[in-house]
Amino acid sequence: MILINLLPHREAARKRRLDLFNVSLGGAALAGGLLAGIIFLWYQTQISGQQGKNQVLQAEIKRFDAQIKDIASLEEEITALRARQQAVEDLQADRNLPVHLLTELVRQLPDGVYIATLRQENQNVTLQGVAQSQERVSELLRNFSSNTPWFSKPDLVEIVAGTVALTPRDQRRVANFTIRVRLTRAGEAEKARLAASATAPLVAVSAPVKK
Repeated sequence: MILINLLPHREAARKRRLDLFNVSLGGAALAGGLLAGIIFLWYQTQISGQQGKNQVLQAEIKRFDAQIKDIASLEEEITALRARQQAVEDLQADRNLPVHLLTELVRQLPDGVYIATLRQENQNVTLQGVAQSQERVSELLRNFSSNTPWFSKPDLVEIVAGTVALTPRDQRRVANFTIRVRLTRAGEAEKARLAASATAPLVAVSAPVKK
């Protein structure tokens, strides 16, 4: 006996395939949604953790900024204290500067040079005097420049030829000069003296021996 299926089996198979496709599509969409949710939650966790770290870092930065300000204020106070200490030391050292000035001036004056006026402003000294010749003035400048640690930076401001009447009949030509020189403080003069004494043996050794 032959059985004939008169039902629309093709439409039923197509429907089954469509239902299976829809179920697969729905499962894939659900799996994709779950995966996307898991990834989103993971990123949110990472972002929250990083934001927490950033807040901690900002708090530490603020704390360090406050410490840096305190250190800067302390450094300013230390600098001010050092400046005051240096000022006090300079004042104590400068008390004897007039004595050194007059003593060293007497030592460095060549013969034939006379000081008429002397004016001191801080460490700048202005000398006005009379010399027998311009060569004596040049010698005085050389002495101030290289022969003493108490004077430095000599500057010839003016030199003018003049005459001096020794007697009504005896008049001699002289050179009226004005020199400006810097008076060195005691600490600086001591350093210069030590440096000169340290280099002196080297100069002596390098000097040629005369036969």
